[in-house]
Amino acid sequence: MADVSAARTKAVFEFKSATLPLIAVILKTADLDVLAEALDAQLADSPDFFEQEPVVIDLSMLQELAAEAGAPAPGIDFAALRSLLARHQTQPIAVRGGSPEQHAAARDAGLSVAAMPAAPAPRPPAPPAEAPAASEAPQIVRELPVPANGTLLIDKPLRSGQQIYARGGDVVVTAIVSFGAEVIADGNVHVYAPLRGKAIAGARGNTEARIFSTCMEAQLVAIAGIYRTNEVPLPEPVLGKPAQVRLDGKKIAIDAIP
Repeated sequence: MADVSAARTKAVFEFKSATLPLIAVILKTADLDVLAEALDAQLADSPDFFEQEPVVIDLSMLQELAAEAGAPAPGIDFAALRSLLARHQTQPIAVRGGSPEQHAAARDAGLSVAAMPAAPAPRPPAPPAEAPAASEAPQIVRELPVPANGTLLIDKPLRSGQQIYARGGDVVVTAIVSFGAEVIADGNVHVYAPLRGKAIAGARGNTEARIFSTCMEAQLVAIAGIYRTNEVPLPEPVLGKPAQVRLDGKKIAIDAIP
């Protein structure tokens, strides 16, 4: 009889690993009123951007800021935070980073604790010029696995503060990449629309990767950690026109596409 029951159990379900699109919301403040205002402003133009996708709440930056100030990690009302994020059509499922006390509070609110790397992708070094103080707005990061054909397709506009990372391949974007948005890929970056934000190709060191856009107005371009910002104006032949970005030795080269 036990053998029959075991056979029936095997027949009705299987456990398989699954790779899902993932959004990470990197918190820069524990003040939920400030966070709500920032989210409302940032997502006002694209209220349906997330479409009930799963979300991981990244606490690593809050922990770093607290450590720099010599203060304990701030307390967070995770039940209220879940409701706030759900208002923007996301499904918070877990936290990552943070302190043991924050993990305990997250579990009490029905969230799991994910053992995931806090950094979504290698980043280019900061430009040497003085940068404005960091905003308390959250950084919204889509960490998307690349399909089997090696290319990730994004057909929605990317607003300021949003980031796409194509882990393991190329990314093709068919809508505007606004100033303050980021497109990152381990392979090539293609933007068939105005590229006004940041584009980072070869994020894991691929020096052969390239960046292409039909309207090059980028805030920053980088390949394999070598970058160029808009502090050096783009030359007239490529500004606002089809262009490609490549590495020429250890320098960024930007060429017009006829």
